[in-house]
Amino acid sequence: MTANDTPTASATTPGRALNITLWVVQILLAVFFLVAAAAPKLAGQQLAVEMFAQIGAGQWLRYLVGALELAGAIGLLIPRLAGLAALGLAGLMVGAVVTQVFVLGSVVLALTPAFLGVVCCLLVWARWRQAMARAGTLTR
Repeated sequence: MTANDTPTASATTPGRALNITLWVVQILLAVFFLVAAAAPKLAGQQLAVEMFAQIGAGQWLRYLVGALELAGAIGLLIPRLAGLAALGLAGLMVGAVVTQVFVLGSVVLALTPAFLGVVCCLLVWARWRQAMARAGTLTR
């Protein structure tokens, strides 16, 4: 092995920096989904109750969406589940955008779930290998 073959700190730093950045994003997303998304739905906050009444599917949907957001927030914090949790949350955000635009008629309110969905998709892309390894393990 020559001096040129040894790994340097600068060669390993970008991977570590990316991993730290991804974890910061995952933690921030988890806090958002827990505090600003799941908690109001599960606690029956008036605004959430009214919004799901406008949707017309019943309050069971509010509980289901809140539980899925809570599960996704927890999953983002578990290394083995982070990619799959982000994938599930991305799907949930697609549903939120479609509901905001076509059912509630508010393009402006669809911007937040659209942004969150894009961030979740970027997390899935960054954690793709882990997510697919877990998906393969779950299907066996």
